[in-house]
Amino acid sequence: MAKRKRLTPANPMFLEPAPETKSAVAAPLRAPIADVAREASATAAAEEMAHSMAQARAQGRMVIAVPLAQIRRDHLTRDRVTVDEDDMAPLIESLRARGQQTPVDLVDLWPNKDGPRYGLISGWRRCLALERLHAETGEAQFAEVLALLRRPQDSSAAYVAMIEENEIRAGLSYYERARIVLRAVEAGAFADAGAALRGLFASASRAKRSKIGSFTTIVSALDGALQFPRALGERQGLALAQALEADAGLAAKLAATLRREAPETAEAELALLRSTLQPARPDRPKSHPVSVQVVRRSNREVSLIGEAVDEAFLKDLEAWIAKRRV
Repeated sequence: MAKRKRLTPANPMFLEPAPETKSAVAAPLRAPIADVAREASATAAAEEMAHSMAQARAQGRMVIAVPLAQIRRDHLTRDRVTVDEDDMAPLIESLRARGQQTPVDLVDLWPNKDGPRYGLISGWRRCLALERLHAETGEAQFAEVLALLRRPQDSSAAYVAMIEENEIRAGLSYYERARIVLRAVEAGAFADAGAALRGLFASASRAKRSKIGSFTTIVSALDGALQFPRALGERQGLALAQALEADAGLAAKLAATLRREAPETAEAELALLRSTLQPARPDRPKSHPVSVQVVRRSNREVSLIGEAVDEAFLKDLEAWIAKRRV
């Protein structure tokens, strides 16, 4: 019978992990290519976004919030002579209820260090409405205006932008159109009134530009003397312009009359202009009664005797008889 071999238990020392072998040379680190690439990509994306935003801002494709105090509203001579409160009231209520829906147009005046940073091109009424709301409520949301930065090629392009907006949003009077023509020439945006008319009102018909040109005569003669120039209609304005061109002394006469009378309403001012323009009627000579004697000769014959029986009298009589026969 075979002898069985007795097995001894396993030595626990043999089950422990092998001792760590250390080398004098450090193991090579993992190459950080992925990390470098990721960081470079993030940096490039951030730079591209910053560049795109700066470009969009400069090109007028990004709406920005600008404090009203940083806007120079008289950067351009405004085309509006007066503020129509009937038009302002609904605009103010709309801004109060819904906020500003349409941005204004600004130009960056940098590096101008004196005064506001931005110049207003269009949106004067919205800025005025926001200013009134801020003064009334004190709310910070009305202290800023949403704006687009524009880069007009020159001052004439800026004036065109202002005119285009107001022609679309709220029509200007002929007087206001004529006034901005002359102010644009004075500012050096155009060489003369003809160039300003063609540039500012390129889309208008030739007849309309001609009427605006006629109103420039009124602006040159009476700007500042008229208190309600927007009320001057097309027909009366053209008649006034024609009268001013025909009479060199009429402008001074009208200005003196307007200052002396100081009409308080548009109707009173228009009536004053009409009365001044109407030529004085010559006094009619007083008529003396002239008798006509009627002598009846028979049932079929009548004679008319007197100084009034002349050729004109007979023609009137014949016409009267002819009407009676019809």
